[in-house]
Order: sequence, then structure tokens, then C-alpha cells
Amino acid sequence: MAEDQQNSSISAVFPPPPPFYKQFTEVNIARHAELQPNLITDFRSEEDSKERPHATIDLPSELRYLQPPLAPRNGQYRSFGEDRSLSPPLPPLPPEIEQLYQSPPTPQILIQLTRSILLNFLEYVHILATNPAHTEYGPKWDDLRDLFRNAHQAVNEYRPHQAREALIMMMEAQVERGKRERDGIRELREKVEVMLAGLGEGSEETELERTKRNQTLELDTENGGHDTDSIRERKLEAERRMWETLRENL
Repeated sequence: MAEDQQNSSISAVFPPPPPFYKQFTEVNIARHAELQPNLITDFRSEEDSKERPHATIDLPSELRYLQPPLAPRNGQYRSFGEDRSLSPPLPPLPPEIEQLYQSPPTPQILIQLTRSILLNFLEYVHILATNPAHTEYGPKWDDLRDLFRNAHQAVNEYRPHQAREALIMMMEAQVERGKRERDGIRELREKVEVMLAGLGEGSEETELERTKRNQTLELDTENGGHDTDSIRERKLEAERRMWETLRENL
């Protein structure tokens, strides 16, 4: 009888998984993905949300558990039979624990608490090493407990500031990355402009060269256009060299 009660208490503390986990199969997931675009998940009024709480009316019964629920509207949700808040307040220290710092904590306070923990731990080890039967280790153990609880509380109070600083660092990194990309684009544009200007200067014809080219075209016309292909090939070769130079430098 005692064993049955013990087994029931263990099963109550660690309940089995809910039966609907068997519906999360690859076939059901694929079917749910196909039907997902046709589901109504954006409610314009509270009446619509009450009539269609989870947008599962259009789904078959075996796929309704695959549709995630909506976010709580009142800022609370229920888990393991208890009402929980989406933004739970930080609980204070127990009355028997003295707060050793002033709120809000700073990084210097965290460093001081860490150093105090190390010092008290060394003193505690010294007491146990020299005289384990001495009664001084009890108060020192209480000091260590109070220091650890204060450090834990200070870290939890510092987390909003830590999250804000982390977001600031991420935004600064994004700004710096954008500046580097902008500077790289400007340098590349200047490089292309210089390169094109150099190609243009190299392709400019002098008056003598232009006269010779016109005379060559006139002779080619008189000869029936036999040299036109060679002139076209020279132009194509010059263009190829220009594009190869652009590819090598870009």
C-alpha cells in the first residue's frame, strides 16, 4: 500500500506527456503547413477572438493541436495549474537575509560581492582546516549564504540594464557595419571612376590618328570593304581588354 502511494506521488510530480504529442507526425506537420496560409490568425476585435480562439475551426481534429495558441491578451497565462504573468516582478530577499547593497546595483557592487565571497570562503576553509570542531564555522557559513543570496539578487536586478546595454551594443555594431559598407561602396565607386577615366584617356584619338583612320576607311570603301572585318576585330579586342581590366580590379 505504501509503495502504491509512493508511485502515485511520483507520477503526480512527474506526469506523463500529454496524449496529443502523437499527432505531431511528419505527415500532419506537412498537412498543417499546407493549410496554414488559409487560416485566420489576425483578429480585429475581441468578439472574433472569442468565437475563433485559436483559429482551429478550419482544421481537422488531428491537426488542431499543431496550431500554436495566441499570445495572452491580459498579460497572464496558466501553467501547471497556476496563473503566471508575462512580466513577473522580481521577488525581494527573504526577511531573514540582510540586503548588503543599495538598489539599483552597479558593476562595482557585483565585483565587491564577488570579492567578499572569495574572502569569506577562504576564512571558512581556514577554520575547517585548523579546527573543524570549532563553532566559528557556523556563523561564517551563514555569512557565505547571505553573500550568495545578495549576489544572486543583485544579478537579477541588474539584468534589465544588461539587456539594455546589449541592445545598445548590437545597434552600434549595426551602425558601424553600415558605415563600413557605405565607405566600401564609395571607395569602389571612386576606383571605377578613375579606371573608366583612364580607359577613356587611353582611347582618345589624336587628330593625326583620326585622319589616318578616315583615310583607311576611304581606301577600304574603294577596295570593296576587305579591311572592315579587321577594324571591327580591333575594336572588339579593345573592348575585351577594357572589361578584363574591370573584372581584375573589381
